[in-house]
Amino acid sequence: MASPKKILLAYSGGLDTSVILTWLKEQYEGVPVVAFCADVGQGEELDGLDEKAKATGAEKCVIADIREEFVRDFCFPMLRANAVYEGSYLLGTSIARPVIAKAMMDVAKEEGCDAIAHGATGKGNDQVRFELTAMAIDPRVQVIAPWRTWDLKSRTDCMDYAKARNIPIEATVDKPYSMDANAFHISYEGGILEDPWNEPDESIFRWTKSPADAPDTPRYVTIRYEKGDPVAVDGEELSPFALLEKLNAIGSEHGVGRVDVVENRFVGMKSRGVYETPGGTILHHAHRAIESIACDREVLRIRDTLIPEYAAMVYRGFWFAPERTMLQTLIDEAQKDVTGEARIKLFKGNCIVAGRRSPRTLYDPEFATFEADEVYDQGDATGFIRLNALRLRIRALRELKG
Repeated sequence: MASPKKILLAYSGGLDTSVILTWLKEQYEGVPVVAFCADVGQGEELDGLDEKAKATGAEKCVIADIREEFVRDFCFPMLRANAVYEGSYLLGTSIARPVIAKAMMDVAKEEGCDAIAHGATGKGNDQVRFELTAMAIDPRVQVIAPWRTWDLKSRTDCMDYAKARNIPIEATVDKPYSMDANAFHISYEGGILEDPWNEPDESIFRWTKSPADAPDTPRYVTIRYEKGDPVAVDGEELSPFALLEKLNAIGSEHGVGRVDVVENRFVGMKSRGVYETPGGTILHHAHRAIESIACDREVLRIRDTLIPEYAAMVYRGFWFAPERTMLQTLIDEAQKDVTGEARIKLFKGNCIVAGRRSPRTLYDPEFATFEADEVYDQGDATGFIRLNALRLRIRALRELKG
């Protein structure tokens, strides 16, 4: 493979990418490296990033503010699909990777970079997510993945490398877990969390209060939806990012959104992840609540059978694949009537649907009532049951004859 002329590095300022920046300068002597960081709502992690990147050898540092795009064009479509991976993971890290990689490819083109580099390990999912997106956009761009080629084998090796070269880092041997944040969630992996029997220490969590310390009084929050997307919280219309940020604050105060899972990575191994997704958890429950009264039964049944497929596509990095686009079109068709309000009760880590209403509701109390009514002939149920039982009756008769 030809030596690159200019490299764009996905840079966070953390242990791995700080080491990689120096390593790239050593490995590709004389090749300029541009540090790239996408602002997807990680907040304080961006402070001082420009100075740190340049001090470590970067020609320049480009920080792209893609917070609104991230929430509007990636999180919201995923939430419209009610995507959950393996029963509990709301895909906060997974959904951030394609928007970051897309922005990175845009900057690579603007800066004239013919190569991109990332800090994803050879064991993880992120290498797949970044590179699938890059190849879907411009397969001519060279990809450099140091974790798959260099001699460093662990984060301890990286810490030793950084110490030898006076690279400032936050990770220590006593606290070597990996943390990744964006507007949708925070993830914690590795190090002391690698033993799935170990309960995560309370000091790990950055956003959410412990449910035990959450307020003793429930908090009710009302979310208004239009065609599957949230548009207002407690009557206040907000932009996508601002809406999610508000719900993150409310949910965190009440200990909502913590999950601890052992998941199956795309590369084949199991891994343990601890996640905080307060706003996303509220939105997931609220969306389901409005769907329950506004969507046709069979539409929801078919859509729900596709949730595992959609979630797997997001998890495995196929956001820009034609099958995800196709599936999104079907899902969005099912969202045309998902307009209304959901009232959610938050209490000590719990997220409970307390009410739902919609101008497009299919719920009719005249049909649903247990009291006397004039719109439903209960005698019709006899033929309905017998027709649905026909194949069961025939099977049972066969067995009785045998």
